[in-house]
Amino acid sequence: MAVHDHVDLPTFIEGVKKRNPGQPEFVQAVQEVAEDIFGFIADKEEYHEYQILRRMAEPDRIISFRVCWEDDKGNIRVQRGYRVQNNNAIGPYKGGIRFHPSVNESVLKFLAFEQTFKNALTGLPMGGAKGGSNFNPKGKSIHEIMRFCQSFMTELYRHVGADVDVPAGDIGVGAREIGFMFGQYKRITNQFTGVLTGKGLEYGGSLIRPEATGYGAVYFLANMLATKGQDLTGKIAVISGSGNVATHAAEKVVQLGGKVVTLSDSEGFVHDPDGITQEKIDWVKAHKTKRRGRISEYADAFASASFHAGKTPWGVPCDVALPCATQNELLGEDARTLVRNGCIAVSEGANMPTDLAGVHVFKDARILYAPGKAANAGGVAVSGLEMSQNSERRSWKESELQQLLLDIMEGIHKSCLTYGRVSDDYVDYVKGANIAGFKKVADAMLAYGVV
Repeated sequence: MAVHDHVDLPTFIEGVKKRNPGQPEFVQAVQEVAEDIFGFIADKEEYHEYQILRRMAEPDRIISFRVCWEDDKGNIRVQRGYRVQNNNAIGPYKGGIRFHPSVNESVLKFLAFEQTFKNALTGLPMGGAKGGSNFNPKGKSIHEIMRFCQSFMTELYRHVGADVDVPAGDIGVGAREIGFMFGQYKRITNQFTGVLTGKGLEYGGSLIRPEATGYGAVYFLANMLATKGQDLTGKIAVISGSGNVATHAAEKVVQLGGKVVTLSDSEGFVHDPDGITQEKIDWVKAHKTKRRGRISEYADAFASASFHAGKTPWGVPCDVALPCATQNELLGEDARTLVRNGCIAVSEGANMPTDLAGVHVFKDARILYAPGKAANAGGVAVSGLEMSQNSERRSWKESELQQLLLDIMEGIHKSCLTYGRVSDDYVDYVKGANIAGFKKVADAMLAYGVV
């Protein structure tokens, strides 16, 4: 093959922008990775010759489809559904399904691109994908959600399978929605296979899946602190979100001796200087899942807390921060505030919650900063273990899974150290995660030739 002239980073990003007009989230995700990869591949001709990064930044396929359903009043409703299958070089496509009004092609392409690297970091054989719809489950009845999920799967089923693409849950898609979709897949195909993860324990689900993302983010945080001879004992933690990831992250911080003082949702955040104890976390879990309530009501239930409407929690002084809500929730100015207030470590429980300006602030300040593709890989790691259990027609004990999760997070941390160590006292975890994930996928792609 001809040897290509090496394009520089600005030219590469310009090309990504031209090919993906009006898709800022996707361009942001590619740029964040490319900033680290360009230095790594500078002297590696094979990656240039085979245009590996260019190919990774072009999804294998994007499936877009109409989802028609009927609401409880008999009105016909129409949403748009998607599945972005980004890369299956190291295993079947794997990634969540998100039901949220913000879902569009750009958001799902960014998530599928990130997922490719995250899945590679786990060491499990999983490619990267993401899917979803702009359907909003909030305020819908259980029957409306069921009808939507069934209609969504009626189209999606032909594009997924246990050895093809294995979706999971994400924002707006929990165990209930997974159950509705799995039931419809089984009904259409007459097959009982591990086509979805995050299933109920009664029909092939895995223990510790609900806890895995939040616990994993805290395990990664603990690994980072250990490199400085520290642990979580006595540390003040600020957490955003109040769903599955945030509450389990809070739970693990408390178990490891830390003190959690905030949780949030789309309406604002609660600050509880007395600490959000296990008892209070249990209240939040029940409030959010059973009553579908808002976090503001926490301040009514516990006198020690105050609610701050329309605000994010990053102004509250802390030792460690865990953004566990959604993309771009922590901006450059928020990052500067955290650093100014003495925050020494940030571990991302959400996907790309820090914008590029914030990432640069954390890097420049040389604090311990773990990107989502490394820190929140615990969830997809246990999803991968659920796939293995489904293939073997068995389920593993909780103690085995807890140990595997600990081992996987430690392994990801080691990979980040391998490629991210800048000096004796500083590790660039973003760079480490990007290069470690890239190298695994890239080398598999090279093995296949041009496909």
